[in-house]
Amino acid sequence: MNGATLPSRIGPYLVERQLGAGGMGEVYLAYSVAGEPVAVKVIRPDRTDPHTRARFEREATIARTISGTGRVARFIEADPFAEQPWLAMDYVPGRPLSDVVQDQGPLSTPLVASLGALLAEGLAAVHAAGLVHRDLKAQNVILGDFGPVIIDFGLGAFVGASKGSLTQAGSVIGTVRCMPPEQALGQVDVTQAADVYGLGTILLYTATGHYPYDGVRWEAVAAQVVNPEIGPDLSGLPDELAPVVTAMLAHKADDRPSLEEVTRQCADLMRLLGTSPARARRALIQETTAKDHPTMVQPQPDAPMLDRLDSLERLLRKESASPVENIPVPSPGGESGPGTPVESDVASSLPPVLVPAPEPGPRSESPAEPVPQRGRPPASRRVAEDLRERYAVRLALAWSKR
Repeated sequence: MNGATLPSRIGPYLVERQLGAGGMGEVYLAYSVAGEPVAVKVIRPDRTDPHTRARFEREATIARTISGTGRVARFIEADPFAEQPWLAMDYVPGRPLSDVVQDQGPLSTPLVASLGALLAEGLAAVHAAGLVHRDLKAQNVILGDFGPVIIDFGLGAFVGASKGSLTQAGSVIGTVRCMPPEQALGQVDVTQAADVYGLGTILLYTATGHYPYDGVRWEAVAAQVVNPEIGPDLSGLPDELAPVVTAMLAHKADDRPSLEEVTRQCADLMRLLGTSPARARRALIQETTAKDHPTMVQPQPDAPMLDRLDSLERLLRKESASPVENIPVPSPGGESGPGTPVESDVASSLPPVLVPAPEPGPRSESPAEPVPQRGRPPASRRVAEDLRERYAVRLALAWSKR
């Protein structure tokens, strides 16, 4: 799939239009059968090796458990074993922080402090679930009537999955400028301190209009990021913000503050500047939400889309009732074998579910066939099982009991 081809359907969602495209893939506005708007991201094929798919499955399972914050777009579901993996999240009305800064210029110090406190609180809930976002940048923060919301969460398995992720021409500069040194060096299992650094780059950008490091090519940016002798560019940063932002951009992960410390320092700064966190939040929303902007309106399906959703509902019922036999299984590489039906405008026609891997232990002669959950057709499950067996990926997955 490419940006010029609009899929009609992704998993159990009908696509209305493309919202954007980037280094990870394309993002679409789509609707569930009930008419709920969602943002569905389809992952680029070159990001989908079997190990990464399996890691994505694990992180997608954990992502469902995040609670205690409205600052992170709600993760709905994903299919890591589709030909092109995808994930669906709540559609968040609003404008990317990057667009707001480009259109209106840097925000005032109290508003930057408010942004920092609100996002730090939201990220703390993500970290409490044992996850790290890994790709924080101004493009991934949406400003709307509720205030800032972090999107693109749940892609951690694809971000920094290998050092090769730094070599995707045309798709890395925006991310490398926001990467901490340890991630730019290719470390896969970065800690929560990586998100503190990423949030620091967001605050610097919001206050100044630039990131800590820049360059024409990603290699030049990465060389600066990993060099402890080259400090971040803090030009234009207000003196009041310098202590907290400088600490967040520390070269060593252990030298960065915790998110709780960031929240406290930002709250203290707001009071020092003569306002309160609650009042600053209200001012932030008022200054960054253009009421007449089309992205501020929650989308609703029109009459043709409603007809398509009615048809999809009937089709999903038929698919969920289809037998196990006679369903072609695509190869792990995504190629279609002889006789395999291909839908050119569908990223994945299978409603998703994550299937728990078998518990470690003696293998019986006749293992029980896992029961499909939520109606996911067996073909997608069998692809997942085939990949796990072929690449010896053993993941103990447990559905959260909510």
